[in-house]
Amino acid sequence: MLKMNEPIDVVNGVGKKYLTKLENLGIKTVGDFLYHLPHRYDDFSEFKKIDQIRIGETITVQGRVTNVKTSQAWKRRMTITEAYIEDDTGNIKATWFNTPAPLRYLREGKAIRLSGKISVDKKQEAFFSHPNFEFIPVSALQREQEETIIQVDDDDSYNTGIMAPVYHETAGLKSFWFRRIMKDLLPQVEINDFIPNDILESQNLIDLPTALQHIHFPRNQEEAELAKKRFAFEKIFLIQLKTLLLKKDWQQKSAPPIPFNEDFIKAFVKSLPFTLTNSQKKCTWQIIKDLEKPQPMNRLLEGDVGTGKTVVSAIATLSVVNQLYQAALLTPTEVLAVQHYKGLRKFFRKLDFTIAILTRSEVHCAPANQPSKKITRKKLLEKLAQGKIDLLIGTHAIIQKDVIFKNLGLIIIDEQHRFGVRQRAHLQQETLQKEKEKKEIPHLLSMTATPIPRTLSLAAFGNLDLSIIDEFPAGRKKIITKVIKPQGRVQIYQFIKQSVQQGRQVFIIFPLVTETSKISEVKAATEEHQRLQKEIFPEFKLGLLHGKMKPAEKNKIMQNFKNKKLDILVSTSVVEVGVDIPNATIMIIEGAERFGLAQLHQFRGRVGRGKHQSYCFLFTSDNVANTTARLRVLEKTNDGFKISEADLKLRGPGQFMGTAQSGIPDIAMESLSDVKTIQQARQEAQRVLEFDPKLKKLPALKAELEKLDALIHNE
Repeated sequence: MLKMNEPIDVVNGVGKKYLTKLENLGIKTVGDFLYHLPHRYDDFSEFKKIDQIRIGETITVQGRVTNVKTSQAWKRRMTITEAYIEDDTGNIKATWFNTPAPLRYLREGKAIRLSGKISVDKKQEAFFSHPNFEFIPVSALQREQEETIIQVDDDDSYNTGIMAPVYHETAGLKSFWFRRIMKDLLPQVEINDFIPNDILESQNLIDLPTALQHIHFPRNQEEAELAKKRFAFEKIFLIQLKTLLLKKDWQQKSAPPIPFNEDFIKAFVKSLPFTLTNSQKKCTWQIIKDLEKPQPMNRLLEGDVGTGKTVVSAIATLSVVNQLYQAALLTPTEVLAVQHYKGLRKFFRKLDFTIAILTRSEVHCAPANQPSKKITRKKLLEKLAQGKIDLLIGTHAIIQKDVIFKNLGLIIIDEQHRFGVRQRAHLQQETLQKEKEKKEIPHLLSMTATPIPRTLSLAAFGNLDLSIIDEFPAGRKKIITKVIKPQGRVQIYQFIKQSVQQGRQVFIIFPLVTETSKISEVKAATEEHQRLQKEIFPEFKLGLLHGKMKPAEKNKIMQNFKNKKLDILVSTSVVEVGVDIPNATIMIIEGAERFGLAQLHQFRGRVGRGKHQSYCFLFTSDNVANTTARLRVLEKTNDGFKISEADLKLRGPGQFMGTAQSGIPDIAMESLSDVKTIQQARQEAQRVLEFDPKLKKLPALKAELEKLDALIHNE
């Protein structure tokens, strides 16, 4: 018997040519292969005689091959193979395109089973279009003629006459290949369940060997659903176990208790040019109470674009610095770091504490009540180590071995999902090493502008305390959003001209779909920038911003835009997070139908930050009628939480959270919208840890949890 942890190349049929392709799908071991779960099924379980078939249905027939012909369609550069299949009621044609290898074995007289969709040709005759097929014993045809019910022998078939699993594929590895290998492999593997029996019984779940058989080769929909339920619970149960262990570990650490100086903080809040919302006050109080504890805070501050997370984090920073501890603010981009640096210096302009910025190209340091000064990196690091810098703002440049704090009390991470686990933990580990006599780690405040549905928060951030700002500052105008079809563009361009002539500014965005599309995205933005400048807006000044530019170049363009030296900024997705241009009142998003509602909402949040009415125009491509209804959600609401709930329903959690947060199979991801499953999984995880806190009595479960660490980014 094969073991789950054995390398995949021990499996029959997996030669060297497949190893790299499998690795691209994350498959390195036998267990990885078995856990490459289907994302849907082609239901070929309905058998019919040839004279019973109807156009458009998906069915299976059995018969003999009576005629085979292969030809070349030179104009279309493809090979076409046609065969006629005959049973005791009639015959039907089957056609395959560019499938030479398996069709080499197609011979007249052979008994065959076909599964697929019935199409109609130019002569209005029914035929199978590119069906799955398998050869069967002649005896199966003889038996069929004697019996009234046709059925497939489950042990023999993996491609026809069944609910055929459809897998995520890659070049050279198609679903029929996975089916063939999977069918042979399943009986050869020793599969031990790591979920304790009492949990399986209490949750009415099938065991792992049965679940794997049912998920890959279900005899009916009921078996598939039972397997899905098992795998959904399994993954969420493991995630809950992990988050509970992390939380327990976190609570056992020590952090510097930060006393609340009420008079000092009240004076600062009173000096602000605006009044805090009730939601901001509530979240600030939750953070202040956390900082007072001798255990490290681990809180996620979640708030829609424009709800004012920055001032809440500023008050937390002030509390820490007032008690002579240092604070660090980590951002994913240099543009955002520079913005935070300037914004926080304004907040603290009457106070005598030192703020510094450290990025690849920006190194400045000065007290908030004095002009900012450029200094060398070496000098900044010296000041930091001596405790002469109270707040350090920066990008990944902060996460370096030579960046040493004297007494770091608080780490704030903006857009926390942009940083890996190790990066997020680095500053705390470093502090622990440098202050061994104290054995204290800093408090941690993460922030995100992506409103996350409650169910996802429960599942993905179970080890974090949540603070949610769900209220906008008074007087903020709602952004008017419109879906614009191609024929409506001219009118919008005219509206832009009028707005720019009145002194307003405009964003035109070409968002990034995947990392692999960066080059084509830059090219598209560059070409569009040139087209718009020459053909549409020759009288205005246009700028171009994209991810391939050097940080200094990006900062210069953003500064020019902010200082109104540019009227229109054509940009890729580098403006998605945090950029603040109050005078920009129009946002155009090209190809809006390709993106989720939550991401579009993030882009939209770059406007509507000033006193003027703002607009967001979602430009769609041709022939996207089906997606227009989805985009209209953004026309109806500016509430990020309602939008994220709609996104979750429309696209599912896998796409909502993004591929970077994956490692969870689709089947488990789907259930993240099921609060009941999440709650039950959490209860069972708590029960397990009460019984066996270190999982010493459950080594199989502990091993599975360690495997999960490599897959999922935990906070």
